[in-house]
Amino acid sequence: MLLRTSTLLLRTLREDPADAELASHKLLVRAGYIRRAAPGGFSWLPLGLRVLKKVEAIVREEMDAIGGQEVHFPALLPKEPYEATGRWEEYGPNLFRLQDRRGADFLLAPTHEEMFTLLVKDQCSSYKDLPLTLYQVQTKYRDEARPRAGLLRGREFVMKDSYSFDVDDAGLEKAYQRHREAYVRIFDRLGLEYVIVSAVSGAMGGSASEEFLHPSPQGEDTYVRSAGGYAANVEAVTTVPPAPVSWEGAPPAVVLDTPDTPTIDTLVAVSNQIHPREDRPWEAADTLKNVIVLLRHPDGSTDPLAVGVPGDREVDPKRLEAAVAPATVEPFDEAQFAKHPELVKGYIGPGGLGLRPTGEVGPDGQPVTTGIRYLLDPRIAPGTAWVTGADQPGKHVFGLVAGRDFTGDGTIDAAEVRDGDPAPDGSGPLETARGMEMGHIFQLGRKYAQALGLQVLDENGKLVTVTMGSYGVGVSRAVAAIAEAGHDELGLVWPRAVSPVDVHVVVAGKDAAVVEGGERLAAELVAAGLDVLLDDRPRVSPGVKFKDAELVGVPTIVTVGKRLTEGVVEVRDRATGERTDVPVEDAARHLVALVRG
Repeated sequence: MLLRTSTLLLRTLREDPADAELASHKLLVRAGYIRRAAPGGFSWLPLGLRVLKKVEAIVREEMDAIGGQEVHFPALLPKEPYEATGRWEEYGPNLFRLQDRRGADFLLAPTHEEMFTLLVKDQCSSYKDLPLTLYQVQTKYRDEARPRAGLLRGREFVMKDSYSFDVDDAGLEKAYQRHREAYVRIFDRLGLEYVIVSAVSGAMGGSASEEFLHPSPQGEDTYVRSAGGYAANVEAVTTVPPAPVSWEGAPPAVVLDTPDTPTIDTLVAVSNQIHPREDRPWEAADTLKNVIVLLRHPDGSTDPLAVGVPGDREVDPKRLEAAVAPATVEPFDEAQFAKHPELVKGYIGPGGLGLRPTGEVGPDGQPVTTGIRYLLDPRIAPGTAWVTGADQPGKHVFGLVAGRDFTGDGTIDAAEVRDGDPAPDGSGPLETARGMEMGHIFQLGRKYAQALGLQVLDENGKLVTVTMGSYGVGVSRAVAAIAEAGHDELGLVWPRAVSPVDVHVVVAGKDAAVVEGGERLAAELVAAGLDVLLDDRPRVSPGVKFKDAELVGVPTIVTVGKRLTEGVVEVRDRATGERTDVPVEDAARHLVALVRG
């Protein structure tokens, strides 16, 4: 195929768009690949669509190779299936909800688990119909609160989602591994560096879950890895708790005046003045910080939650939300404190926290409790002693022993993860890094099949519930990730596998022989089966054409210019900048060999 710049819908920009923060966003707009249509929504222009379709083609080839069958669902879906699985509420404000003219509720699909499940329920009734893998490449919608990262965090995006259906868990494990291997091949072919990390399932549900992350300082996800091979999304990291210690012989706790110490730093400073230790100075790690948040549940109800963490660590919002999902976390504001006068801001201690039985039994047959649920970081092990709030203004308690003087209602992994923390599997200290989520694979199990009644007859004629896997690849996100990883100060640098064309021919001159030489070379390349972008603009200077070629980022740029009189054209590698003079009569053969490797 031959694309001519003179007629192509391609308008490059010299300045960065005002709303762009990431390099991928800036360059994809400046190079004429996408244009902003609305916050979090983009129009794909001809070159951008060619890149997107090449990514899609790689994904499709690898899905077909593992036996996947492609289908296509509407993006506008009825409420009822999502209500049956609980996700109508669980998705919260991220779900686009709307009504038709008759008042019926619909949504713009963020994922399609429910629809795939219902399709298989309608089509399959026997174990002989399984295993089955279905997939689609479809536009998804999520109402992101801050869609300011271009294609990396949009409200509308293209995603490949696939689903496996098996009679038993052994079949699910095989399907999961097939998808995992297919994803490795996909990202290898896209030229994207990636790490595979353990993850949490979130609103998707299920058990085993892994993410494919592209390491990048611009990534929205934090992950960790150890030299021994452990890797996990930070939300999935479990804390290695210290061993319980005996409190026999430990002195009793004592309450002391600690005026003007509402923060950990001020508490440590005052503690070292009024109650110095004999062995070493007090540190923030010796203090117990109790953080109060408000949980909002999918049904709209709320309740407070107290989280106790060592004072040298902060509560990580992502880890906390992952731990309490499907509830979301909101700040505990002044109005909430007014409802709980037992909480003294800056001096909250375990004494006013924890659930207590009322002696009544609720409608569900469970004991009714009162108070604020109190969950502890695993580091707050039995026998460990702490400095913490005394539930009185200006007072802290010293030597409060976990298990002896206070207990929680359970544990929670919500504290921040740091470099040097031990890996849960004992493989060494952890190192934190940032990454972009490119793919996510889940062993869903039977959550959706049970909710929607997906059963088949097994070999013995008995109805069994089908087990499922769910596997997603961010297709449009991959375009942005490749652009983020592949650019320099001049513009984009596409890997050959997804470049919009194979060769960019720049006609650098107005002389008829130069123009004819460019046309002839482009025609030879197209005849050989290559896709070519020919910059044949008659009233544009060579300097502008060169800048545009560098910005557009095709991996091979050919200049047909004044040296044509010497019988050569210049072939430039966009990634390395290496330039090679090639005889005109050998140019087409040289370029075909270069492109096809």
